[in-house]
Amino acid sequence: MREFARLYAALDGTTSTNRKLEAMQDYFRTAPAVDAAWAVYFLAGGKPRQAVPTRLLRESALSCSGIDAWLFDECYQAVGDLAETISLILPPPLEYGASSDIGLACWMTERIAPLRGAAPEVIAAALPQFWNMLAAPERFLLVKLIGGGFRVGVSKLLVTRALGVVADVDSKLIAQRLLGWTDGKTSPTAERFAQLTAPPSAQEHASRGGQPYPFFLAHPLQAEPASLGGIGLWQAEWKYDGIRAQLVRRDGQCWLWSRGEELISERFPELGALALPDGVVIDGEILIWKNAAPASFADLQKRIGRKTVSVKLMAELPAVLVAYDLLEYQGEDLRDRTQAARRALLEQVVAEANLPVLKLSPVLVAEHWDALALLRESARERGVEGMMLKAVMAQYGVGRTKDVGIWWKWKLDPYSVDAVLIYAQSGHGRRASLYSDYTFAVWDTDADGVRRLVPFTKAYSGLTDAEIVAVDAVIRKSTIEKFGPVRSVKPSMVFEIGFEGIAASSRHKAGVAVRFPRMLRRREDKTVEDADTLEMLKGLLP
Repeated sequence: MREFARLYAALDGTTSTNRKLEAMQDYFRTAPAVDAAWAVYFLAGGKPRQAVPTRLLRESALSCSGIDAWLFDECYQAVGDLAETISLILPPPLEYGASSDIGLACWMTERIAPLRGAAPEVIAAALPQFWNMLAAPERFLLVKLIGGGFRVGVSKLLVTRALGVVADVDSKLIAQRLLGWTDGKTSPTAERFAQLTAPPSAQEHASRGGQPYPFFLAHPLQAEPASLGGIGLWQAEWKYDGIRAQLVRRDGQCWLWSRGEELISERFPELGALALPDGVVIDGEILIWKNAAPASFADLQKRIGRKTVSVKLMAELPAVLVAYDLLEYQGEDLRDRTQAARRALLEQVVAEANLPVLKLSPVLVAEHWDALALLRESARERGVEGMMLKAVMAQYGVGRTKDVGIWWKWKLDPYSVDAVLIYAQSGHGRRASLYSDYTFAVWDTDADGVRRLVPFTKAYSGLTDAEIVAVDAVIRKSTIEKFGPVRSVKPSMVFEIGFEGIAASSRHKAGVAVRFPRMLRRREDKTVEDADTLEMLKGLLP
């Protein structure tokens, strides 16, 4: 635990990619394989299951520290993180050094796991023993693991790079082997870590079963597309607003994987049963398709959460896979081939399948960038977010990389409305002492002609630290009521709120739901009366 706590502190204490790589490489070179396996699980995005309820963690910390509950709550409000609060208020360990060299795997399997579902008195007896075995940094990490709140600021791609250097194995192969590591269905073990870092073998590809490939991700295009060179160097397609997925057909079976490495075949049975030839892997987008066009993401959400899908629901919300890349054909890995070569084979596979639920993503043809930009303006009418630009000579990479070519996402500018801040809540982490999470409203006029503010979304991102401090000061001076952690404030501040999409929603008071809301800027040039209306917001509905 001590070594992993040091690694966690090193990763949390820097924004330098090179320093993070060095820290992980140092850890993996010396850690026992079984501990390294658990470290990979957490660093690659695996989430620990909560073993002890927050209430019992708090009660144990209060008992061991001897402080009053009100003082604990004040400390928590100031710090903003439960694990950090507990690690700071506990007295120094009585037996530090006696057992602190116990490894991460032993803590996870022999100490933390037995607490899950244990009686409160068992937990109350165990936690003080744990506190006394560890210093503050390890205690902080322990509470994160026990409470299920572990997060760390490294990307999965960075983990694969570190492991690739230590094992002297291509990081792309490491990334491929890592697929499925964080699904929680199989515990990390020394044997699995050995397989993860083993030299490549000729049999490995043939024994992959339903395992997908790591997804290739696009970069947002900020510059003008003409800066990319001649338009002939690029393949343009629509950017759909659905679920990124890979359809894997091997050994007479089909598997459908989301980009989040979740097996979703049962949620979309019409796609999981596609009659494709063996040895085919298609990369594409799952969409609900109505009236010869993609439906809104809100329709797709109605199926995302269903693990069992009725025939009626499939008829009402028919799913399709819009195919835009071919990663495997006749059992051969095609990722090293060019975009153009993979596209040609993809067209052949889709044409031969001739299935209504498998659609080919159309290539958009234009003589020059201005013509393509003009076509892009029709994206919202078509139910898409913009365009994808893919270098015709690009191979299929791993993650958001540029080493084998590049994909760009050329999205439309976001929708935006001017809205009024009406509620505020304190943030988390370093913003725990500031009101940084806001609820926004627009004007609506009822049947009696009375104008009132109707909340329609929440947002917490988009402002700088200095801007949040300034907004926080206004909130504290204009609070009307308090509802637990939430403050109702006098309407006085207008913000421009940007969002990627909008759909009708019976679950929301305003009758609409917006996607990816964020604050673009504070409109100090506008009064509250100048804010936009619900009618205007609904006018953006497709």
